[in-house]
Parts: sequence; structure tokens; C-alpha cells
Amino acid sequence: MRLFSCFILALGTLPLSAAPADARIDLIVQFRGGNLTRQIAQFQHSGARLYRALPLIHGAALSVRRDELERVRHSPEVLAVSEEATVRQTLWDVTPAVGADAAFAAGWTGSGIGVAVIDSGISGNADLTTSAGASRVKYQESFTPETVTVDVYGHGTHVAGIVGSRAANSTGSGYTRTFRGIAPAVNLVSLIVLDRYGNGRESDVIAAINRAVQLKQTYNIRVLNLSLGKPVSMSYTKDPLCQAVEVAWHAGIVVVVAAGNEGRNNSMNTQGYATITSPGNDPYVITVGALKTMGTPARADDVLASYSSKGPTLFDHVAKPDLVAPGNQIVSVLSQDGRFRNTNPANCVSATFYQTNGNAGPGDKYFWMSGTSMASPVVAGAAALMLQKDPSLTPDQVKYRLMKTASKSFPLYSTSTDPVTGQVYSVHHDLFSVGAGYVDVMAALSNLEKPTGKALSPYTVYNTTTQQVELHNTTGGNSIVWGDSSTPWSAVWGTYVSGSSIVWGDSIVWGDSILTGFSIVWGDSIVWGDSTPTSETDPLLLNGDK
Repeated sequence: MRLFSCFILALGTLPLSAAPADARIDLIVQFRGGNLTRQIAQFQHSGARLYRALPLIHGAALSVRRDELERVRHSPEVLAVSEEATVRQTLWDVTPAVGADAAFAAGWTGSGIGVAVIDSGISGNADLTTSAGASRVKYQESFTPETVTVDVYGHGTHVAGIVGSRAANSTGSGYTRTFRGIAPAVNLVSLIVLDRYGNGRESDVIAAINRAVQLKQTYNIRVLNLSLGKPVSMSYTKDPLCQAVEVAWHAGIVVVVAAGNEGRNNSMNTQGYATITSPGNDPYVITVGALKTMGTPARADDVLASYSSKGPTLFDHVAKPDLVAPGNQIVSVLSQDGRFRNTNPANCVSATFYQTNGNAGPGDKYFWMSGTSMASPVVAGAAALMLQKDPSLTPDQVKYRLMKTASKSFPLYSTSTDPVTGQVYSVHHDLFSVGAGYVDVMAALSNLEKPTGKALSPYTVYNTTTQQVELHNTTGGNSIVWGDSSTPWSAVWGTYVSGSSIVWGDSIVWGDSILTGFSIVWGDSIVWGDSTPTSETDPLLLNGDK
């Protein structure tokens, strides 16, 4: 079994219609401008319970009685209210596929760059040290009720290894495979939002983002990785998690987010389209989908993983994901402290897999996992390499270079079979599945363009007259990177866009000839925001594609 992961934020309270009148509801309240302390105190005086102040978004995590909800919503002090979500939760074939081995040979290692990993923590490991044996985890803090700062779950250490393992445990004589991360000399900042069971709170994630912004100068944090998501329930312009990542982006931090693992979710009859999770639906951030490397270092045979979430986003119809990267059956660092080691021993990598004289049976150094959680840190590592080479790059310039230089060569279709159920999934490689393409580290490092303005992911509009989908600048105006005459749409999205704005394809994009999926995505209230996709079985219990 290959553990399938991208930790998800699932709505954690009862639907309002099902809860008793005196039940309490956990909310994230964003206030209008004013004194935040006074505003919180005013609500506490009326019976609200404070969990955490959230100054990053001028808000707070509050618990209120259900029968007080409408009063909160209509308060003149309140800008937006949302129900808080509950958090649940290279590499021998990856680094060559994305060109990171060539970057390493050229001397680009991410040295001096700080990457904040908001996850379940990072446990000590030789792969995450300097050559002198000093830990590269420069700061650790838990935002959960637990006080431990090691990774007692196992997810965060695996993610950190993909970003920056130096492969101390798999390099040298007798090793047949080396599991080096994308940026093996980066410094890591561990901000813990998942407890030992992989659970947490949305407000904890927002608080951790705030800490990353506060520590930016201290640890030169230039990249933030969020291998997480929650169901989209509102426009990104109001979503508190999206507002938090935008603050980090404006502070000069490249934010990289997993797209989600709902690509097989056909509960809305959309063939998995419109399943991107928040905050991956925000046009500022770099949203990453997952590819299958097919167990080889070569790029040519790689295809999209069927579980990788697809766009466009709910409510705003933003074109997502932005990029794709390897994320299926990825080997990375195993947390000695994590539950995964004991609960999923079959995913522990046997020493025979990477040593000439290794012992059979579960090993204690590396672990297999699959999901967009594993694809996101590949891109985070690539961003760190780019910023080491040119520290003056803005987050928008990093995003632009990564997207423009991404490889856009995919087959029209691919199929995958679930190893447990035997179900066969057909995957179409289009703009809403693979974005601007397959991240290419060396191509991004070689690009010297520095356009000004913003690199917001465009939104999409279905033209009922032409029956085509068009890309539009998210904020309009010529200052938008994508709208500059020197950077037409086709330069960024290649064959996925014809002319200046028409998204490639019609019915073929949606995988059938009768436009069923297409008409559902564009033609009714589901995608326009009246409902959200239901989650499948917890992806941590699913096998990845074969």
C-alpha cells in the first residue's frame, strides 16, 4: 500500500440545520477596520468565547451559540464570517524528472534560503542536517494544544524531506538509490498545526502563517509550503485562509499550496473538475497538482495522477492548478517519532530498495507517500533554488518563471487503475488538470525575465455563443504580468491556450463527446457557488495510482 496524502481541512461542526439551538459554533470572524482588541472584547461580553486572535486577517476564532449566529453576521463591526474548518490531515526518480539533479550539479542547493513548512512538524534526521551535522531546522513552534515540537504524526517530516533532504542516509558506497530533496541546503522553519492524529484547526494555520511573516527577516523565509486544503465554501476574496496567504505573498514570501486530492470525486457529475481546495483557489499562490513518475527518473512517461484535483475553482472560476509536479509513490524522510511508522509499516522503505546489501522488511529511514501534498514541496524547493540564484526575485516573478518554463508536453489522455478496487480512471491533460505544465527546475533557473506587476492566476469565462472558455485577467489593467504584450497567454500556457485568450478544446477537454461534464461545470449553480463538493474517503486511507 502507498499512503495517499495531502492533509485536508474538513468542516468540523454540524450543519446549522442539524444542530440544536443552544449548540456552539466555531467561527472565524473578520472584523472591519478598528481596534481589534475592543471588537473581540465586545463579542466576548455578549457571550462569545475566544479561541485565538487572528491579527493577520484582523479577525478572531470565536465560539458562539447557534442562535447568536445571525447577530454576529449582521453586526456592523463584522466584515465576513465563516465556519472554522477542522484540520485532518528527492528522491531518486523525482529530482532527475524535474531537473533538480542538474541544478545540484551546477551548485544550486537553496543555501541561505528559509522555507517554512506548515504541517505536523519536522523530526530530527541526518538528512535534514548540514554536512557538519547541525540541524537545518532553525525554528519550531506548535500551534496545537500539544507542546511537542517533533513530528509525532509523520506528514511534515516527509514534506520537509522532499523540499530539502541532503540524502545523508542514502549516499555513498553500497547505495543504489539516493533520496536527495530539491533544495538540499535550505534552512527549515517548522510551524506545527497538526497533532499526533493529524487533526488541527483552520485558525491554527492562520496563526502559523502569521508567525512565518513575523519571522521572515530573522530566518530569511522566502518560501512557505502548505500541503493542506479545505473545501471551498466562499469566494477567495472572503475566505480567511486565502486572505492569510495573500498577506504572506504581499510580504515577499512565495506561497506554494497543494491542489487537493479530489480528482476522482464525481459527486457533482463533473468528472473531478471544480475540486481545487482552499487556499489553492487563491489566484496569488502557486497551486500544484500531482503527477505519476511511473517509477522512472525519465520525464517522458509521466502523467497526471487521477486523484489530483482539477479546476476551475468554485465561485471565482480561477484557472487552477498552476503547475504539476511528481507526487505519486514518493520516497522521503521517515519521522522516527511519527505514527505512520507503526500504523503503516508497509509504507516503510525496505533497505533492499536502495542498498546493495540491505535487509528486507520495513526500514526506519524512508517512507512512501502519494498525493498533492508531495507535489507541492517539489515546487517549494524549486522556488528556493531560484531565490538563492537571484534573491531580488518577487513572488510574482518566481511564479511567472516557473509557469512559463514548465514543460507542456503531455499525452491527450492517460488511464490509471486503483490497485485496491481495480477501478480504471481516465485522465485528460488540459489546462484545468495540469495548469501551465510540468515544473522544470533548470529551465526556470535559466530564465532571466523579470516582468513587473502581478502574476495572479486568471479567471475563466464560458462564452455561450462561441462555446469556448476564455481566460481573463483577475484584476484587469496592463500592469498584470499575464497581460503584458511581451508575455501573451500562449507564452505561459502554451498549447493549452489558442490565440490570446481561448482555452484549448471544447467537449474533448471534459473527457466525453456529449458535453455532459462541461455543461455541469459551466451550466448550473454547483460551480457558481451554491454548493461544494463532498469529500471522498479520507485520502490517507487510499492507495495512490499504479
